[in-house]
Amino acid sequence: MESSEKRRVELRTVAEPDDGIRLDRWFKIHFPSLGHGPLEKMLRKGQIRIGGSRAKASDRVVTGQEIRIPPDVPRIKPHGGQSAPRSRAANRPSRIEAAAIIAGWTIFEDDFILALNKPFGLAVQGGTGTSRHIDGYLAALERNGDRPRLVHRLDRDTGGLLLLAKTRAAAASISLELKQRRVEKTYWALTARGPRPREGRIDLPLAKGPISGLDEQIERVAPNPKSGAKVAVTDFQTIEQAGQGPAFLALRPVTGRTHQLRAHCAAIEAPIVGDGKYGGAIARLDGVSRKLHLFCRSMSFIHPGTGKERFLAAPLHGHMLDTWRFFDFPTEIKVDWPSLS
Repeated sequence: MESSEKRRVELRTVAEPDDGIRLDRWFKIHFPSLGHGPLEKMLRKGQIRIGGSRAKASDRVVTGQEIRIPPDVPRIKPHGGQSAPRSRAANRPSRIEAAAIIAGWTIFEDDFILALNKPFGLAVQGGTGTSRHIDGYLAALERNGDRPRLVHRLDRDTGGLLLLAKTRAAAASISLELKQRRVEKTYWALTARGPRPREGRIDLPLAKGPISGLDEQIERVAPNPKSGAKVAVTDFQTIEQAGQGPAFLALRPVTGRTHQLRAHCAAIEAPIVGDGKYGGAIARLDGVSRKLHLFCRSMSFIHPGTGKERFLAAPLHGHMLDTWRFFDFPTEIKVDWPSLS
């Protein structure tokens, strides 16, 4: 029975782990009692809205957006009949919910690989104080004791293309490609300044060093590999620049060191916007999000099943899509790089 207190419209804010998933998937996760038919009917009537605007089931939600939940959407109620927010522990998704979340991020899947468009702010693997991460969701896809395997990593604050292998053989194949530097990755970044020259190669070894006054280590440019630093090489191209200010850069990491792109961009005095750790105050830009503006746009690799070259690209989303629209930067370009050989 309906509570004596009339249920009201609710505004629910999209959390970072849900960034980029379809609206219908979002409802399946947070309001599993709402069927697809009733959802479509509410959308057609304009009862469900995103940021005050009409929405479609295929729309992708963005962190920080407010979704209007009409009174007729059924809530799951705990014993006692009163709806209540879930605790941190209870907020961990069920197997069905996790599978739905992953489906919302999926941009390609076959019998060998799974490619996700990773949300910004979500860790790839767990650690101290990290309860929600990509690797944890993958348990929902386990079949006969096997589940997709991570073959590379993205930082928590970096969004974009994340490639996973669905079999041991596929994982071994892609891992070998990565080790032998035959996988071409392209990242997009917004830098606080345009680099000079506008394109080229950054060949600066990196070594860990402390942040002054903090018990934390970051990657620092070192004189040469003999000092204990590791070889680190990044190719870059300036795609567009807003006057003499911030620039849209394409980055190709030839090597795969921790925080390599962030450290290298800072080293050429073009720090990535939102990267206070490496860029300091220069990396703050008025008018755009203070989050890190670094996105894994595409990968080119030999497919472990077909043996042919495969190209995959992730659509830009979240705060970076907002920034690209703000500067009217292109969002559908393919970057050409010179051969690595």
